[in-house]
Amino acid sequence: MKYTDLFIDFDDTLYDTHGNAIIALGELYEYLHLDQYFDNPNVFYDDYWNTNIRLWTQYAKGEIERRYLIIERFRHPLSLGKGLNPTEDYCLKASDKFLSLCAIKSGLVDGAKELMDYLHNKGYRMHMCSNGFHEVQYKKLHSCGLFDHFTTIILSEDAGANKPSPQFFDYAFQQSGASPATTLMIGDNFNTDILGAQQTGLDTIFFNRFPEYPAPSPVTHEVHHLKDIMSIL
Repeated sequence: MKYTDLFIDFDDTLYDTHGNAIIALGELYEYLHLDQYFDNPNVFYDDYWNTNIRLWTQYAKGEIERRYLIIERFRHPLSLGKGLNPTEDYCLKASDKFLSLCAIKSGLVDGAKELMDYLHNKGYRMHMCSNGFHEVQYKKLHSCGLFDHFTTIILSEDAGANKPSPQFFDYAFQQSGASPATTLMIGDNFNTDILGAQQTGLDTIFFNRFPEYPAPSPVTHEVHHLKDIMSIL
């Protein structure tokens, strides 16, 4: 076996973060009675997603802190509501409720459970590598039933750096006991998962969910469905 260890991204690689968050965001909209402030809920939803993507990109680069991300991703879309003045406390309340709603969702990316069972039965040591928040990721892992599949849980908050930082991957090797020569990275985000792993000398599987946008630079493997990984490993 060429590889003994697998570094695997969690959000939107295995766990359907986007799909689960869509449901949770709708529940949050009702919980906060935002229909009092928005004539069209899509104004809130669309701005949330645009703001969230921008802020997570900045967070991955180390340009902003976690607290800023948590507050601002709600402050901006909420500020579009008529007569709504989203204070910092209000945004934190919205964030806490949203994260609690997300954490209990169990939705996985199609084929994730089958792939993880397959890899476990093949004897791979699997290590979750995520930029997600510590308390939320553990809850999501238990909710979706994948916690016991992982040998090690490696999170950016514990590493003191986000993917794609070399510091994150150094920490991952330290915690997992894996060797770069026999480790492969699987992830859906080209910039954080794939480039970060390549810079550390790892082979990669780029799980590209959008085949109309191929990998911008060479990767070891590119797949469009998780089941395709079974023919590689």
